[in-house]
Amino acid sequence: MNEGSFTHIFSRALQGHPCAVVGIGDRQDLPVTRWSLPADRSDNVLLDHCEGPTLDIGCGPGRLAEGLAERGHVVLGIDVVHEAVRLTRDRGVAALVRNVFETLPGEGRWYSALLADGNLGIGGDPVVLLRRVREVLDPRGRVVVEIAEPGVPLQTVWASLESGDARSRPFKWSIVGVDDIASVAAAAGFGSATCHEHDGRWWAVLTGAA
Repeated sequence: MNEGSFTHIFSRALQGHPCAVVGIGDRQDLPVTRWSLPADRSDNVLLDHCEGPTLDIGCGPGRLAEGLAERGHVVLGIDVVHEAVRLTRDRGVAALVRNVFETLPGEGRWYSALLADGNLGIGGDPVVLLRRVREVLDPRGRVVVEIAEPGVPLQTVWASLESGDARSRPFKWSIVGVDDIASVAAAAGFGSATCHEHDGRWWAVLTGAA
């Protein structure tokens, strides 16, 4: 099997090639088709918790950023994959090719940060990621973060993407569920983690200082 970068394999997925993630439990097909559609009902319930100018971290093809823009939010999508940013811009939404750990526009002024579709896993250390997100938020701001259902333990794994005969180099990815989000949030400096559920989908709203 040929080895490629994460960005190359994920770009293939966004271009319509079948793609799966391996190393996180059973092999799972990436739901790229759903991510490429407009925001659905459960997406919109999640987006109800975003307030004010919002940074969509790991925006993918931009359905949630578009949903926020349609509500009148100032929104910026960021992603490390050029194809994702192109697709988000094609929806008429501002987006940049940027890693969340790099300098970002408007640092300290974003009122909400969105980590949906498992993106709390970025970097393989959710505490470090959330500490970084706190830096880009207004002190009164919040993080809306999608999490796994109750009973799923906190874990960090080495995962890869597979598409056709190509596999990405392994990358670290974390999974945080309802049972652990409060302790992870507290370790990152947040004072409150309030969990919500809709149609079997879970997320938390992190606010305040610990």
